[in-house]
Amino acid sequence: WQGDPVSWSVPSNLHYNSHGNDKPQVEGPWPPNLASGVGGTECRDVPDDSYFDGRVAASASRALRECAARESPFFLAVGFWKPHTPFNAPKKYWDLYERAEIPLPQHLKPPRAVPELAMTSARYRGGKDSELLKEMHHGHLAAISYLDCQVGKVLTTLDELSLRGETVIVFFSDHGLHLGEHGLTRKTTVFELDAHVPLIIATPGQTQGTRVSGIAELLDLFPTLTELCGIPEPNGLAGTSLVPLLKNPDRTGKQFALTQTPRPNYPRGQLPVHMGYSIRTDELRYTEWRSFQTGQVVSRELYDHFRDPQELENIAGLPSEAAKVQVMADHLKKLVNSRR
Repeated sequence: WQGDPVSWSVPSNLHYNSHGNDKPQVEGPWPPNLASGVGGTECRDVPDDSYFDGRVAASASRALRECAARESPFFLAVGFWKPHTPFNAPKKYWDLYERAEIPLPQHLKPPRAVPELAMTSARYRGGKDSELLKEMHHGHLAAISYLDCQVGKVLTTLDELSLRGETVIVFFSDHGLHLGEHGLTRKTTVFELDAHVPLIIATPGQTQGTRVSGIAELLDLFPTLTELCGIPEPNGLAGTSLVPLLKNPDRTGKQFALTQTPRPNYPRGQLPVHMGYSIRTDELRYTEWRSFQTGQVVSRELYDHFRDPQELENIAGLPSEAAKVQVMADHLKKLVNSRR
């Protein structure tokens, strides 16, 4: 979790820290917190650079100027913290939204027939109209807008340096988030809300954005970048280049995307007891919870995204779905084995 220093040409900057340490850095006393403070939630009238991400954006812009001055190819990784909890964007981003107008989830209970292993201890136990639920979603939107502004600052620097025309830009996240849905908060599940992440790729000469419906995995980024940059692809990569999809958005992508997460959620240096493996097709999500030691399947999940896009009912145990479960189990076994 502390990175891979030998793979980088310069030491990391503003990287190793904790979400809970993202407290405002201002001169004098902190302005009042206009949020509840639950879970570290803050709404304070402070500048962007009071928090981690404002300083990350400024540092990234400085790094871009240094890279441009060298006039040689570069790879710059910029890691922002938000919209991860705690929701503590500066007040002006909260002010962009009217809380009463923010849509709230309606399904706040675990899916029907879901195995306990699929859930986590981070539970939401309030009602559909609680102030906590409203504040969580308000804070999340504020955090997204705060992040959006910081990304914009970095891209503005790229334009000021006239580098946009020769730079590949990739925006992605490492996980999604539950905010009451399924009765959960936070992450570390293989439900769609945690496994599905944003992925945006902008290439030189691209004139407009286009949504691609093909399935992609974060593993695909490495071969995509090597192909876009004309760099030989090393052997043994698990991912597949997304360049064909960028050239033809209507092209069919890969058949499956694989996600996995352990139980306990955070083994803390110990081997997990169980591992959850989940594959997503354009129609289904199939999950197996296996003993980490023996590989024996202890629980299964199947969600039909055509009929149940919110994953409200696990249908893996229904006799009518037995054939689908067997087909998906065979695909999952082959995919997992191919990546060992």
